Amino acid sequence: MTDAMPNPAPTASQTEDRTMPAVVYGLYLLGLANVITIFIGLFIAYANRGGAGPVMASHYTFLIRTFWLSIGWFVIGGLLLLFGIPLSFVLIGIPAVMLGIFIMGAVWIWFAVRCAVGVIYLARGEAYPRPLNWLI
Repeated sequence: MTDAMPNPAPTASQTEDRTMPAVVYGLYLLGLANVITIFIGLFIAYANRGGAGPVMASHYTFLIRTFWLSIGWFVIGGLLLLFGIPLSFVLIGIPAVMLGIFIMGAVWIWFAVRCAVGVIYLARGEAYPRPLNWLI
């Protein structure tokens, strides 16, 4: 009898390739400045989610959900601006304009924080624990 422990089986995070989720995170973060690369990252995430293992699939799901939630809230902020700007000439639209600007700025920060947290989990080789959550 030996006291040697058998080698454990590799976990999913050790066998899955983390390159493409890292590329998508990079495109998303770059998209905070130019927006175009976010759509490229979304296309890559949709294309790779089906063939990914469970750990990386959680990151792809998280990235796709991040995109759609941010678009939804951006549209709400944009609509407030759209309707608030003409009404601000008679002073009743100023609160809508301010709220629209606040929502769009908060979504930008929320998007950046979600991507940063996702990169941390990816660097650790862990699945994103709550990919369907809308906060962080």
